Amino acid sequence: MYGLTVNKKLFSNADLKNQVVVINFWFEKCPPCIAEMPELNNLVAKYGKKAIRFIGITHDGPASAGRFQKQNGYKYEIVSLSKDEIRKLNINHGFPSNILVGKNGKIIYATANISFSDPQFKAKSMLFEEKLKAELNN
Repeated sequence: MYGLTVNKKLFSNADLKNQVVVINFWFEKCPPCIAEMPELNNLVAKYGKKAIRFIGITHDGPASAGRFQKQNGYKYEIVSLSKDEIRKLNINHGFPSNILVGKNGKIIYATANISFSDPQFKAKSMLFEEKLKAELNN
């Protein structure tokens, strides 16, 4: 997987070797994606200094995604991929999707929306965070 960051730097999945990574698939015109961003920012505030990399992947272009990030305070590192590249990753949860990847590069857990306040998503969000903590302690 190769993409461009909002600073138009080349990004490769090889950059993620031996790291715990939280990936959020989103795009600008996705209301549920935008609604979960404060919850995602809370995860960054809580775990961002603990060797976890937080990456938002979007099909929006780097310049547009960069403007969106500044206007909305989204704290994830943003990478732009084409819709085709995202489709090839076979993310079956739709948008938004959140994936926890272990240091070994394998997916530990994937879920749609993250919300610790919405009863519909709270249990899965708590499980996502539990698995994140467990991977940190490995």
